[in-house]
Amino acid sequence: MPEPLIFERSSPGRTAASLPKSEVPSKPVDSIVPSRFLRKDLPLPEVSELDVVRHFTRLSQKNVCIDTTFYPLGSCTMKYNPKVNEDAARLPGFTLIHPYQHESTVQGALQLMYELQQYLAEIAGMDAVTLQPAAGAHGELTGMLMVRAYHTERGDVDRRRVLIPDSAHGTNPATATMVGYKVQSIPSDARGNLDLDALRAAVGPDVAALMITIPSTFGLFDEHILEVIASVHEVGGLVYGDGANMNAMLGQARFGDLGVDVMHFNLHKTFTTPHGGGGPPAGPVAVKAHLAPYLPVPVVARRQLPDGSVEYYLDMDRPRSIGKIKAFYGNFGMMVRAYTYIRSLGAEGLEKVGEAAVLNANYLMQRLKAAYDLYVDRRCKHEFVLSGRRQRRSTGVRTLDIAKRLIDYGFHPPTIYFPIVVEEAIMIEPTETESLETLDQFADAMLAIAREAEENPDLVKQAPHTTEIGRLDEVAAVRRPNLRWKPE
Repeated sequence: MPEPLIFERSSPGRTAASLPKSEVPSKPVDSIVPSRFLRKDLPLPEVSELDVVRHFTRLSQKNVCIDTTFYPLGSCTMKYNPKVNEDAARLPGFTLIHPYQHESTVQGALQLMYELQQYLAEIAGMDAVTLQPAAGAHGELTGMLMVRAYHTERGDVDRRRVLIPDSAHGTNPATATMVGYKVQSIPSDARGNLDLDALRAAVGPDVAALMITIPSTFGLFDEHILEVIASVHEVGGLVYGDGANMNAMLGQARFGDLGVDVMHFNLHKTFTTPHGGGGPPAGPVAVKAHLAPYLPVPVVARRQLPDGSVEYYLDMDRPRSIGKIKAFYGNFGMMVRAYTYIRSLGAEGLEKVGEAAVLNANYLMQRLKAAYDLYVDRRCKHEFVLSGRRQRRSTGVRTLDIAKRLIDYGFHPPTIYFPIVVEEAIMIEPTETESLETLDQFADAMLAIAREAEENPDLVKQAPHTTEIGRLDEVAAVRRPNLRWKPE
Protein backbone atom coordinates (compact mmCIF):
# COMPACT_ATOMS: atom_id res chain seq x y z
CA MET A 1 0.00 0.00 0.00
CA PRO A 2 1.46 3.40 -0.95
CA GLU A 3 2.58 5.60 1.90
CA PRO A 4 0.26 8.60 2.48
CA LEU A 5 1.59 11.95 1.37
CA ILE A 6 2.68 14.40 4.02
CA PHE A 7 -0.43 16.50 3.32
CA GLU A 8 -2.61 13.48 4.00
CA ARG A 9 -0.88 12.95 7.36
CA SER A 10 -1.91 16.41 8.50
CA SER A 11 -3.73 16.68 11.82
CA PRO A 12 -5.11 20.06 13.04
CA GLY A 13 -2.99 21.60 15.75
CA ARG A 14 0.00 19.31 15.30
CA THR A 15 3.33 21.08 14.84
CA ALA A 16 6.95 20.23 14.18
CA ALA A 17 8.43 23.10 16.18
CA SER A 18 7.82 25.37 19.14
CA LEU A 19 9.14 28.88 18.69
CA PRO A 20 9.63 31.50 21.41
CA LYS A 21 7.43 34.55 21.42
CA SER A 22 8.77 37.22 19.09
CA GLU A 23 10.47 40.20 20.70
CA VAL A 24 9.81 42.32 17.61
CA PRO A 25 6.65 44.43 17.86
CA SER A 26 4.02 42.97 15.57
CA LYS A 27 2.38 44.95 12.82
CA PRO A 28 -0.71 44.15 10.77
CA VAL A 29 0.40 42.06 7.82
CA ASP A 30 -1.42 44.24 5.32
CA SER A 31 0.64 47.22 6.48
CA ILE A 32 3.74 45.42 5.14
CA VAL A 33 2.32 43.51 2.17
CA PRO A 34 -0.56 44.94 0.12
CA SER A 35 -3.75 43.00 0.82
CA ARG A 36 -4.18 42.04 -2.83
CA PHE A 37 -1.07 39.86 -2.53
CA LEU A 38 -2.22 38.07 0.63
CA ARG A 39 -3.91 34.68 0.65
CA LYS A 40 -6.92 34.25 2.89
CA ASP A 41 -5.98 30.62 3.46
CA LEU A 42 -2.65 28.79 3.35
CA PRO A 43 -3.38 25.03 3.66
CA LEU A 44 0.04 23.87 4.85
CA PRO A 45 0.27 20.40 6.43
CA GLU A 46 0.19 20.25 10.21
CA VAL A 47 2.57 17.42 11.11
CA SER A 48 5.16 16.48 13.70
CA GLU A 49 8.91 16.68 13.17
CA LEU A 50 9.06 12.88 13.02
CA ASP A 51 6.47 12.82 10.22
CA VAL A 52 8.52 15.36 8.27
CA VAL A 53 11.77 13.42 8.71
CA ARG A 54 10.20 10.09 7.74
CA HIS A 55 8.45 11.59 4.72
CA PHE A 56 11.54 13.16 3.19
CA THR A 57 13.80 10.24 4.10
CA ARG A 58 11.35 7.91 2.34
CA LEU A 59 11.35 10.17 -0.71
CA SER A 60 15.16 10.25 -0.79
CA GLN A 61 15.25 6.45 -0.80
CA LYS A 62 13.22 6.42 -4.01
CA ASN A 63 15.84 8.52 -5.82
CA VAL A 64 18.05 6.96 -8.46
CA CYS A 65 21.63 8.17 -8.10
CA ILE A 66 25.16 7.12 -8.98
CA ASP A 67 25.75 5.92 -5.41
CA THR A 68 23.01 3.29 -5.78
CA THR A 69 22.67 2.48 -9.47
CA PHE A 70 24.70 2.15 -12.68
CA TYR A 71 23.94 5.32 -14.62
CA PRO A 72 25.02 4.87 -18.29
CA LEU A 73 23.72 8.29 -19.34
CA GLY A 74 25.50 9.00 -22.62
CA SER A 75 27.00 12.48 -23.05
CA CYS A 76 26.68 13.10 -19.29
CA THR A 77 29.63 11.12 -17.84
CA MET A 78 27.82 10.02 -14.68
CA LYS A 79 30.95 8.78 -12.96
CA TYR A 80 31.28 8.06 -9.27
CA ASN A 81 32.19 11.06 -7.12
CA PRO A 82 34.91 10.02 -4.63
CA LYS A 83 33.92 10.94 -1.08
CA VAL A 84 37.35 12.40 -0.37
CA ASN A 85 36.34 15.24 -2.72
CA GLU A 86 33.35 15.95 -0.49
CA ASP A 87 35.51 15.85 2.64
CA ALA A 88 37.87 18.42 1.15
CA ALA A 89 35.05 20.71 0.03
CA ARG A 90 33.65 20.67 3.58
CA LEU A 91 36.84 21.77 5.32
CA PRO A 92 36.03 24.83 7.50
CA GLY A 93 38.77 26.87 5.83
CA PHE A 94 36.85 26.52 2.56
CA THR A 95 33.24 26.58 3.74
CA LEU A 96 33.48 29.49 6.19
CA ILE A 97 35.10 32.07 3.93
CA HIS A 98 33.38 34.82 1.95
CA PRO A 99 34.26 36.14 -1.51
CA TYR A 100 34.38 39.71 -0.23
CA GLN A 101 37.07 38.97 2.33
CA HIS A 102 40.38 40.73 1.85
CA GLU A 103 42.76 38.74 -0.35
CA SER A 104 45.28 38.48 2.48
CA THR A 105 42.79 36.41 4.52
CA VAL A 106 42.00 33.83 1.79
CA GLN A 107 45.44 33.01 0.43
CA GLY A 108 44.79 29.28 0.68
CA ALA A 109 41.64 29.48 -1.42
CA LEU A 110 43.33 31.71 -3.99
CA GLN A 111 46.29 29.33 -4.17
CA LEU A 112 43.92 26.43 -4.85
CA MET A 113 42.21 28.38 -7.63
CA TYR A 114 45.51 29.44 -9.15
CA GLU A 115 46.89 25.91 -9.13
CA LEU A 116 43.64 24.51 -10.55
CA GLN A 117 43.94 26.99 -13.43
CA GLN A 118 47.48 25.71 -14.07
CA TYR A 119 46.44 22.04 -13.88
CA LEU A 120 43.54 22.49 -16.28
CA ALA A 121 45.72 24.43 -18.72
CA GLU A 122 48.31 21.64 -18.66
CA ILE A 123 45.71 18.88 -19.07
CA ALA A 124 44.23 20.65 -22.10
CA GLY A 125 47.46 21.96 -23.64
CA MET A 126 46.26 25.55 -23.35
CA ASP A 127 47.86 28.75 -22.00
CA ALA A 128 45.34 30.36 -19.65
CA VAL A 129 42.13 29.47 -17.82
CA THR A 130 39.15 31.22 -16.24
CA LEU A 131 37.23 29.43 -13.48
CA GLN A 132 34.25 31.78 -13.51
CA PRO A 133 31.67 30.05 -15.74
CA ALA A 134 28.92 28.31 -13.79
CA ALA A 135 28.35 25.38 -16.17
CA GLY A 136 29.32 23.92 -19.52
CA ALA A 137 26.88 25.99 -21.57
CA HIS A 138 27.93 29.08 -19.64
CA GLY A 139 31.52 28.20 -20.52
CA GLU A 140 30.53 28.01 -24.19
CA LEU A 141 29.00 31.47 -23.97
CA THR A 142 32.15 32.80 -22.30
CA GLY A 143 34.39 31.25 -24.94
CA MET A 144 32.36 32.52 -27.87
CA LEU A 145 32.21 36.02 -26.39
CA MET A 146 36.01 35.94 -26.40
CA VAL A 147 35.97 34.77 -30.03
CA ARG A 148 33.76 37.72 -30.92
CA ALA A 149 35.99 40.14 -28.98
CA TYR A 150 39.07 38.80 -30.79
CA HIS A 151 37.57 39.32 -34.26
CA THR A 152 36.08 42.70 -33.33
CA GLU A 153 39.39 44.06 -32.08
CA ARG A 154 41.06 42.96 -35.32
CA GLY A 155 38.37 44.72 -37.38
CA ASP A 156 36.94 41.40 -38.67
CA VAL A 157 33.37 42.54 -38.13
CA ASP A 158 32.07 40.75 -41.23
CA ARG A 159 32.65 37.31 -39.74
CA ARG A 160 29.05 36.35 -39.04
CA ARG A 161 28.95 32.56 -39.48
CA VAL A 162 29.74 29.75 -37.04
CA LEU A 163 30.07 26.21 -38.40
CA ILE A 164 28.74 23.41 -36.20
CA PRO A 165 28.85 19.67 -36.98
CA ASP A 166 25.63 17.69 -36.73
CA SER A 167 27.46 15.58 -34.13
CA ALA A 168 27.90 18.52 -31.73
CA HIS A 169 26.17 19.10 -28.42
CA GLY A 170 22.83 20.84 -28.78
CA THR A 171 23.97 23.81 -26.71
CA ASN A 172 26.57 24.76 -29.34
CA PRO A 173 24.17 26.26 -31.91
CA ALA A 174 22.18 27.96 -29.14
CA THR A 175 25.35 29.56 -27.79
CA ALA A 176 26.53 30.78 -31.18
CA THR A 177 23.10 32.31 -31.82
CA MET A 178 23.09 34.06 -28.44
CA VAL A 179 26.43 35.68 -29.26
CA GLY A 180 24.94 37.00 -32.51
CA TYR A 181 26.25 34.57 -35.10
CA LYS A 182 24.44 32.73 -37.84
CA VAL A 183 24.77 28.95 -37.49
CA GLN A 184 25.54 26.60 -40.37
CA SER A 185 25.34 22.85 -39.76
CA ILE A 186 27.98 20.59 -41.30
CA PRO A 187 27.01 16.93 -41.90
CA SER A 188 28.99 13.84 -40.90
CA ASP A 189 30.34 11.23 -43.28
CA ALA A 190 29.67 7.48 -43.24
CA ARG A 191 32.36 6.88 -40.60
CA GLY A 192 31.00 9.48 -38.21
CA ASN A 193 33.66 12.10 -39.03
CA LEU A 194 32.95 15.67 -40.05
CA ASP A 195 32.43 15.60 -43.82
CA LEU A 196 35.58 17.24 -45.15
CA ASP A 197 34.09 18.12 -48.54
CA ALA A 198 31.12 19.83 -46.87
CA LEU A 199 33.45 21.70 -44.53
CA ARG A 200 35.70 22.91 -47.34
CA ALA A 201 32.64 24.15 -49.21
CA ALA A 202 31.45 26.02 -46.13
CA VAL A 203 34.61 27.79 -44.94
CA GLY A 204 35.21 31.34 -46.08
CA PRO A 205 36.29 34.82 -44.94
CA ASP A 206 32.98 35.34 -43.10
CA VAL A 207 33.47 32.32 -40.80
CA ALA A 208 34.15 33.35 -37.21
CA ALA A 209 34.58 29.88 -35.75
CA LEU A 210 33.97 26.17 -35.87
CA MET A 211 32.45 24.71 -32.69
CA ILE A 212 33.35 21.03 -32.55
CA THR A 213 32.73 18.46 -29.81
CA ILE A 214 35.80 16.26 -29.21
CA PRO A 215 35.11 13.35 -29.13
CA SER A 216 31.75 13.83 -30.82
CA THR A 217 28.35 12.92 -29.43
CA PHE A 218 28.65 9.77 -31.54
CA GLY A 219 31.45 8.80 -29.15
CA LEU A 220 33.98 9.03 -31.98
CA PHE A 221 37.28 10.84 -32.38
CA ASP A 222 37.38 12.54 -35.77
CA GLU A 223 39.95 10.77 -37.93
CA HIS A 224 40.68 14.01 -39.81
CA ILE A 225 40.70 16.42 -36.86
CA LEU A 226 43.98 18.10 -37.85
CA GLU A 227 42.70 18.75 -41.38
CA VAL A 228 39.39 20.03 -40.00
CA ILE A 229 41.10 22.54 -37.72
CA ALA A 230 43.60 23.60 -40.39
CA SER A 231 40.76 24.29 -42.85
CA VAL A 232 39.18 26.77 -40.44
CA HIS A 233 42.46 28.43 -39.49
CA GLU A 234 43.37 28.90 -43.16
CA VAL A 235 40.46 31.33 -43.59
CA GLY A 236 41.19 33.16 -40.33
CA GLY A 237 38.52 31.47 -38.24
CA LEU A 238 38.97 30.12 -34.72
CA VAL A 239 38.18 26.66 -33.39
CA TYR A 240 36.06 26.19 -30.27
CA GLY A 241 36.43 22.77 -28.66
CA ASP A 242 33.51 21.47 -26.61
CA GLY A 243 35.29 19.58 -23.82
CA ALA A 244 32.19 17.99 -22.29
CA ASN A 245 33.34 14.56 -23.51
CA MET A 246 36.87 14.97 -22.21
CA ASN A 247 36.74 11.82 -20.08
CA ALA A 248 38.17 9.87 -23.02
CA MET A 249 40.87 12.46 -23.66
CA LEU A 250 42.54 12.53 -20.25
CA GLY A 251 46.21 11.75 -20.67
CA GLN A 252 45.66 10.69 -24.29
CA ALA A 253 45.43 13.88 -26.35
CA ARG A 254 45.29 17.60 -25.59
CA PHE A 255 42.93 20.06 -27.25
CA GLY A 256 45.65 22.69 -27.57
CA ASP A 257 48.02 20.27 -29.33
CA LEU A 258 45.30 19.61 -31.90
CA GLY A 259 45.09 23.34 -32.68
CA VAL A 260 41.96 24.26 -30.71
CA ASP A 261 41.91 27.96 -29.73
CA VAL A 262 39.37 27.92 -26.90
CA MET A 263 37.49 25.21 -25.02
CA HIS A 264 35.48 24.55 -21.88
CA PHE A 265 35.64 21.82 -19.28
CA ASN A 266 32.70 20.30 -17.41
CA LEU A 267 34.01 19.82 -13.88
CA HIS A 268 30.84 17.90 -13.01
CA LYS A 269 31.61 15.37 -15.74
CA THR A 270 35.33 14.83 -16.16
CA PHE A 271 36.49 15.94 -12.71
CA THR A 272 33.81 14.36 -10.49
CA THR A 273 32.00 17.29 -8.98
CA PRO A 274 28.33 16.39 -8.44
CA HIS A 275 25.59 16.73 -11.04
CA GLY A 276 22.22 18.40 -10.66
CA GLY A 277 20.93 18.69 -7.11
CA GLY A 278 24.45 17.97 -5.82
CA GLY A 279 25.81 20.93 -7.76
CA PRO A 280 26.07 23.68 -8.71
CA PRO A 281 28.35 22.70 -11.60
CA ALA A 282 31.27 24.59 -13.11
CA GLY A 283 32.52 25.12 -16.66
CA PRO A 284 36.03 26.64 -16.71
CA VAL A 285 37.30 27.90 -20.05
CA ALA A 286 40.86 27.47 -21.37
CA VAL A 287 42.37 29.53 -24.17
CA LYS A 288 45.51 29.86 -26.21
CA ALA A 289 47.72 32.92 -25.63
CA HIS A 290 46.12 35.02 -28.38
CA LEU A 291 42.76 34.88 -26.57
CA ALA A 292 44.11 35.26 -23.02
CA PRO A 293 43.70 39.09 -22.95
CA TYR A 294 39.93 38.65 -23.30
CA LEU A 295 39.45 36.33 -20.30
CA PRO A 296 36.77 37.47 -17.83
CA VAL A 297 37.92 39.50 -14.84
CA PRO A 298 39.23 38.69 -12.37
CA VAL A 299 41.80 35.99 -13.12
CA VAL A 300 43.59 34.52 -10.13
CA ALA A 301 47.26 35.49 -10.43
CA ARG A 302 50.47 35.09 -8.45
CA ARG A 303 53.30 37.53 -7.73
CA GLN A 304 56.50 37.58 -5.73
CA LEU A 305 56.79 40.18 -2.98
CA PRO A 306 59.99 42.12 -2.19
CA ASP A 307 60.71 39.86 0.79
CA GLY A 308 60.73 36.82 -1.50
CA SER A 309 57.36 35.44 -0.39
CA VAL A 310 54.54 34.64 -2.83
CA GLU A 311 51.13 36.30 -2.86
CA TYR A 312 47.99 35.26 -4.75
CA TYR A 313 45.61 37.96 -5.88
CA LEU A 314 42.62 38.70 -8.12
CA ASP A 315 43.88 40.40 -11.27
CA MET A 316 41.36 43.04 -12.33
CA ASP A 317 43.76 45.03 -14.51
CA ARG A 318 42.76 43.48 -17.83
CA PRO A 319 41.57 46.27 -20.15
CA ARG A 320 40.70 43.94 -23.05
CA SER A 321 38.63 41.57 -20.92
CA ILE A 322 35.07 40.70 -21.90
CA GLY A 323 34.17 41.64 -18.31
CA LYS A 324 32.70 39.60 -15.50
CA ILE A 325 30.37 36.78 -16.50
CA LYS A 326 29.37 35.58 -13.02
CA ALA A 327 28.96 36.98 -9.54
CA PHE A 328 32.11 36.58 -7.46
CA TYR A 329 34.68 34.23 -9.03
CA GLY A 330 32.88 30.99 -9.88
CA ASN A 331 31.44 28.07 -7.90
CA PHE A 332 34.26 27.57 -5.42
CA GLY A 333 33.10 24.27 -3.91
CA MET A 334 33.27 22.68 -7.35
CA MET A 335 36.83 23.89 -7.73
CA VAL A 336 37.85 22.25 -4.45
CA ARG A 337 36.36 18.94 -5.59
CA ALA A 338 38.06 19.05 -8.99
CA TYR A 339 41.38 20.08 -7.43
CA THR A 340 41.18 17.17 -4.96
CA TYR A 341 40.39 14.74 -7.77
CA ILE A 342 43.33 15.89 -9.91
CA ARG A 343 45.78 15.89 -7.01
CA SER A 344 44.57 12.47 -5.83
CA LEU A 345 45.13 10.84 -9.23
CA GLY A 346 48.11 12.72 -10.56
CA ALA A 347 49.17 12.60 -14.21
CA GLU A 348 49.48 8.81 -14.29
CA GLY A 349 46.07 8.33 -12.70
CA LEU A 350 44.36 10.72 -15.10
CA GLU A 351 45.87 8.82 -18.01
CA LYS A 352 44.44 5.56 -16.63
CA VAL A 353 41.02 7.22 -16.33
CA GLY A 354 41.01 7.94 -20.06
CA GLU A 355 42.15 4.42 -20.90
CA ALA A 356 39.58 2.73 -18.66
CA ALA A 357 36.72 4.91 -19.91
CA VAL A 358 37.48 3.93 -23.50
CA LEU A 359 38.01 0.27 -22.62
CA ASN A 360 34.68 0.03 -20.78
CA ALA A 361 32.76 1.67 -23.63
CA ASN A 362 34.30 -0.58 -26.28
CA TYR A 363 33.65 -3.68 -24.18
CA LEU A 364 29.95 -2.89 -23.88
CA MET A 365 29.74 -1.95 -27.56
CA GLN A 366 31.15 -5.31 -28.61
CA ARG A 367 28.71 -7.18 -26.36
CA LEU A 368 25.64 -5.32 -27.63
CA LYS A 369 26.25 -4.58 -31.31
CA ALA A 370 24.83 -7.92 -32.53
CA ALA A 371 21.48 -7.34 -30.77
CA TYR A 372 21.02 -3.67 -31.70
CA ASP A 373 21.99 -1.61 -34.74
CA LEU A 374 25.31 0.19 -34.21
CA TYR A 375 25.57 3.68 -35.69
CA VAL A 376 29.21 3.37 -36.78
CA ASP A 377 31.13 0.12 -36.34
CA ARG A 378 34.57 1.35 -35.37
CA ARG A 379 36.43 1.89 -32.12
CA CYS A 380 34.54 4.32 -29.95
CA LYS A 381 35.84 6.56 -27.18
CA HIS A 382 33.91 7.27 -23.98
CA GLU A 383 30.47 6.31 -25.36
CA PHE A 384 28.77 4.67 -28.32
CA VAL A 385 25.44 5.02 -30.09
CA LEU A 386 23.13 2.08 -30.73
CA SER A 387 19.74 2.22 -32.43
CA GLY A 388 16.46 0.50 -31.63
CA ARG A 389 15.45 0.79 -35.29
CA ARG A 390 15.58 -2.99 -35.79
CA GLN A 391 13.21 -3.61 -32.88
CA ARG A 392 10.79 -0.87 -33.90
CA ARG A 393 10.54 -2.12 -37.49
CA SER A 394 10.14 -5.80 -36.62
CA THR A 395 7.88 -5.72 -33.55
CA GLY A 396 6.94 -2.09 -32.89
CA VAL A 397 9.09 -1.92 -29.75
CA ARG A 398 10.59 1.56 -29.59
CA THR A 399 13.73 2.85 -27.94
CA LEU A 400 11.53 4.44 -25.25
CA ASP A 401 10.07 0.99 -24.47
CA ILE A 402 13.55 -0.51 -24.17
CA ALA A 403 14.56 2.27 -21.77
CA LYS A 404 11.45 1.74 -19.62
CA ARG A 405 12.01 -2.02 -19.50
CA LEU A 406 15.60 -1.49 -18.38
CA ILE A 407 14.24 0.06 -15.17
CA ASP A 408 12.72 -3.33 -14.29
CA TYR A 409 16.22 -4.79 -14.42
CA GLY A 410 17.45 -2.22 -11.88
CA PHE A 411 19.36 0.12 -14.19
CA HIS A 412 18.90 3.76 -15.00
CA PRO A 413 18.20 4.01 -18.75
CA PRO A 414 20.86 5.47 -21.05
CA THR A 415 20.31 8.64 -23.03
CA ILE A 416 17.75 8.05 -25.77
CA TYR A 417 16.76 9.83 -29.01
CA PHE A 418 20.05 11.76 -28.99
CA PRO A 419 21.96 12.47 -31.18
CA ILE A 420 18.87 13.40 -33.14
CA VAL A 421 20.49 12.41 -36.45
CA VAL A 422 20.41 8.73 -35.36
CA GLU A 423 17.04 7.00 -35.68
CA GLU A 424 15.83 5.51 -32.37
CA ALA A 425 19.17 6.43 -30.76
CA ILE A 426 20.44 4.75 -27.58
CA MET A 427 23.59 6.49 -26.29
CA ILE A 428 25.54 4.53 -23.66
CA GLU A 429 28.45 5.82 -21.57
CA PRO A 430 29.70 3.49 -18.83
CA THR A 431 32.57 5.74 -17.58
CA GLU A 432 35.76 4.33 -16.07
CA THR A 433 34.40 3.75 -12.58
CA GLU A 434 32.21 0.70 -13.30
CA SER A 435 33.44 -2.85 -12.70
CA LEU A 436 33.44 -5.67 -15.23
CA GLU A 437 30.68 -7.38 -13.22
CA THR A 438 28.43 -4.31 -13.48
CA LEU A 439 29.09 -3.96 -17.21
CA ASP A 440 28.19 -7.63 -17.74
CA GLN A 441 25.00 -7.31 -15.71
CA PHE A 442 23.96 -4.31 -17.80
CA ALA A 443 24.85 -6.05 -21.06
CA ASP A 444 22.90 -9.16 -20.00
CA ALA A 445 19.86 -6.99 -19.28
CA MET A 446 20.05 -5.24 -22.66
CA LEU A 447 20.40 -8.59 -24.45
CA ALA A 448 17.46 -10.01 -22.50
CA ILE A 449 15.32 -7.03 -23.50
CA ALA A 450 16.27 -7.54 -27.16
CA ARG A 451 15.03 -11.15 -26.87
CA GLU A 452 11.84 -10.02 -25.11
CA ALA A 453 11.18 -7.52 -27.90
CA GLU A 454 11.07 -10.44 -30.35
CA GLU A 455 9.29 -13.03 -28.19
CA ASN A 456 6.93 -10.92 -26.06
CA PRO A 457 6.86 -7.34 -27.37
CA ASP A 458 3.87 -6.34 -25.22
CA LEU A 459 5.91 -7.04 -22.08
CA VAL A 460 8.42 -4.42 -23.21
CA LYS A 461 5.84 -1.96 -24.49
CA GLN A 462 4.05 -1.91 -21.12
CA ALA A 463 7.19 -1.53 -18.97
CA PRO A 464 8.11 -0.63 -16.30
CA HIS A 465 6.33 -3.27 -14.21
CA THR A 466 8.20 -3.05 -10.90
CA THR A 467 8.02 0.67 -10.12
CA GLU A 468 5.59 2.35 -7.75
CA ILE A 469 4.21 4.38 -10.65
CA GLY A 470 3.87 2.86 -14.11
CA ARG A 471 4.30 4.56 -17.45
CA LEU A 472 3.16 8.16 -17.46
CA ASP A 473 1.47 10.09 -20.24
CA GLU A 474 4.55 12.12 -21.14
CA VAL A 475 2.76 14.29 -23.71
CA ALA A 476 0.13 15.29 -21.16
CA ALA A 477 2.82 15.90 -18.57
CA VAL A 478 4.45 18.44 -20.89
CA ARG A 479 1.25 20.09 -22.08
CA ARG A 480 -0.69 19.98 -18.80
CA PRO A 481 1.89 19.77 -16.01
CA ASN A 482 0.64 19.03 -12.52
CA LEU A 483 3.11 20.86 -10.35
CA ARG A 484 1.43 20.89 -6.94
CA TRP A 485 -0.64 18.73 -4.64
CA LYS A 486 -4.32 19.56 -4.32
CA PRO A 487 -6.68 18.13 -1.70
CA GLU A 488 -9.41 15.82 -2.95
